[in-house]
Amino acid sequence: MRQSPVNRILILLKTDGPQLAAALGNALGISSEAVRQQLTKMAEEGLVEPVTEASSGRGRPRQLWHLTAAGNRQFPDGHADLTATLLATMADQLGQGAVNAVISAREVETLKRYRSEIDIGSDLPSRVATLAAIRTREGYMADHWLEEDGSVMLVENHCPICSAASVCAGFCRSELETFREALAASVEREEHILLGARRCAYRIRAASNGIS
Repeated sequence: MRQSPVNRILILLKTDGPQLAAALGNALGISSEAVRQQLTKMAEEGLVEPVTEASSGRGRPRQLWHLTAAGNRQFPDGHADLTATLLATMADQLGQGAVNAVISAREVETLKRYRSEIDIGSDLPSRVATLAAIRTREGYMADHWLEEDGSVMLVENHCPICSAASVCAGFCRSELETFREALAASVEREEHILLGARRCAYRIRAASNGIS
């Protein structure tokens, strides 16, 4: 994606969630008036929309800018419609067992690739950092950070296989298991795009077998 002002705004809203116009202007290094002109144009194109939200305390309501469904579609979707159609047809013609076999084969191949890059002897934050880099290359716009309790958060701001996962939940279950195996860690999903969240978020802790 080229880094035009419009694309930079799209990326900021995708990765950081709804934003005030002033915050977007600060991030882009342009004036509030300039960013509002961009947002107005993008709203006319159906890419973003303003949502007025009550502020905490007695402050004035705030106008936050959100991505619309059309705005989200500006990001890679992994040939979403074709994939979803093929999965539905496979399940209808060959049965759910055939779909499960495809998912299992994908899981084996993915785990092999991840293990080839993740140094299982490194500490947990380093392992998660490597996984986040891999997932970003795959289009998931991943981020990660260390929490005060020692756990590590892995956040994916985009899901390029969302349409496929929406017709076959097995993809999400498979990815969760792949993370656990590749990281040799405990992984729990705390936010899920398919359940209406803005992103998928995973809390990762050292495994009970002693690997840190």
